Amino acid sequence: MRPQEKDWIEAKKRYHLTDTHIRMAKELGMNPRKFGSLANHKQEPWKAPLPEFIEGLYFKRFKRERPENTAKGS
Repeated sequence: MRPQEKDWIEAKKRYHLTDTHIRMAKELGMNPRKFGSLANHKQEPWKAPLPEFIEGLYFKRFKRERPENTAKGS
């Protein structure tokens, strides 16, 4: 397994993200190592929780709520 994939798996566990949130973050080109500075909404109440932040960025860029389904192998 590549180190970058390990970073995404670790971020998913640490920040309680779903597969959809991980996919959106990858499409946005986000770095999973930087999630710690984005995910401290308890200490900084003006920040949105990380899943909401990713959803907001995704909608702002792609004008969609969720990623489009892509069939593998077609």
